[in-house]
Amino acid sequence: MSKLDLDPVLVARARELARRAGQPVVDLARSHTTVSVERAVLRLAGVTGADPEGIPWVNRLVDAVAADVGLGHGVAVPVFDALAREGGTDVTLLAQKAAAGSVRFTQPTGRAATAARSAARKAVGAGIRRIDRRRAERDRLIKRHGDPAQRPWIYLIVATGDIYEDIPQAQAAARAGADVIAVIRSTGQSLLDYVPEGATREGFAGTYATQENFRLMRAALDESSKEVGRYVRLTNYASGLCMPEMATLAGLERLDMMLNDSMYGILFRDINPVRTFVDQRFSRQVHARAGIIINTGEDNYLTTADAVDEAHTVTVSQLLNEFFAHEAGLADWQLGLGHAFEINPEVPESFRLELAHALLARELFPDAPLKWMPPTKHMTGDVFRGNLLDGFFNLAGALTGQGILLVGMMTEAVVTPWLSDRDIALQNVRYVLGAAGGLHEDFVPAPGGFIRRRANQVLGEALDLLDRIGEQTLLTAIAEGTFGIMKRPADRGKGLDGVAAHEADYCNPATDILEGDAA
Repeated sequence: MSKLDLDPVLVARARELARRAGQPVVDLARSHTTVSVERAVLRLAGVTGADPEGIPWVNRLVDAVAADVGLGHGVAVPVFDALAREGGTDVTLLAQKAAAGSVRFTQPTGRAATAARSAARKAVGAGIRRIDRRRAERDRLIKRHGDPAQRPWIYLIVATGDIYEDIPQAQAAARAGADVIAVIRSTGQSLLDYVPEGATREGFAGTYATQENFRLMRAALDESSKEVGRYVRLTNYASGLCMPEMATLAGLERLDMMLNDSMYGILFRDINPVRTFVDQRFSRQVHARAGIIINTGEDNYLTTADAVDEAHTVTVSQLLNEFFAHEAGLADWQLGLGHAFEINPEVPESFRLELAHALLARELFPDAPLKWMPPTKHMTGDVFRGNLLDGFFNLAGALTGQGILLVGMMTEAVVTPWLSDRDIALQNVRYVLGAAGGLHEDFVPAPGGFIRRRANQVLGEALDLLDRIGEQTLLTAIAEGTFGIMKRPADRGKGLDGVAAHEADYCNPATDILEGDAA
């Protein structure tokens, strides 16, 4: 039974409007590719490493293919045709030869094309089977160590810039009660059109996301899982210009959650919308196969837009993200849809408004492990006030049955947190969840009361906006500043030159396998 008395007809209408608004974007993604999608395909096929300048061989190989035959055919067939002509079996060695200019690429036809497609599918299939094995490994470890006893899961950020400093901090956080460790990414990495290689020790307000850093942290948290008697999950980022590659590397190294939302890159990093929607679809197909929970970024809208006036834009984006995720193959349990506690504390009845918004999300998506974000915009540097606000945020999470609770920091907007700051923040969470963790069973807003009226108002505004978006297209709505008051036209932004429309003979063996559910 709905605690908000939501009209099921209106809820169904909202989902239908989200489908109508989202389908043209899916059609666009299905008919285009990007350099990052093609690089992800080659990573699955086994291309690894980087040149002496730190540029990954997979970048060198895709660039060489694009220069000779373009991206529109896909790179897999030209690459495996060239490999056959060279008489080799090592795709990374082929990339090195291509970078040196000693290999030329063509788009084969006839038997040569058939042979290249078969070889590409076999190589890419081996990469996807590795992802399958890592997913099965996660399942075994969860069965062995167990899941956290309580919901929401406690989600804590670690960010020193040095992976070898992150590891002991992450392990200390797990001992202190964190269920999910998020290694925040170095500032600006989303704008790099390549994935750095190796373990890194210098980052800016975060640690570079690399395959080796993923491997090191996952191994460390496996040790912690054994120590604390519960499976400790690891989160990183599949966003920005390398979204498909980050998703692939996460699958290969058994990450458990990934921040994965095209809108963050579009709005806050000015990445071209077409590039990002194409990349998002492929990355979500990989996440679906890998059993990874995605975290979406609706909370970010409220850092630039008013959290009361624009609350309905969060709901609209959640509904669109649900549609995009389901279309890509993700199940409800993988949808960590984002929202945040960002209303100005000076607004009258601010806590009641927060409860209305949080409960609306919970009721619209009952089977999704919603990711509830703490206050940041209105944190002032007063650590005592900040700790109180975080306590109210934690209470709202308990009252509304959120699935993933990001730990708020009383030092938000002051410094990068110390271990002692995290300990105090975790004490706050543990107290609230220990004292009130089951309150969502008892909390039912009064019929006709403030919370129900507000939730239904936001849903109505979301329906109106979805209707307008369906009439004018989602890309137009983004260009007009509908979300987060940022205007991002579809013909501008970073990464547009890395997008190509499919040719008639386009081949992507990874997509074929992921959509066919066989390797």
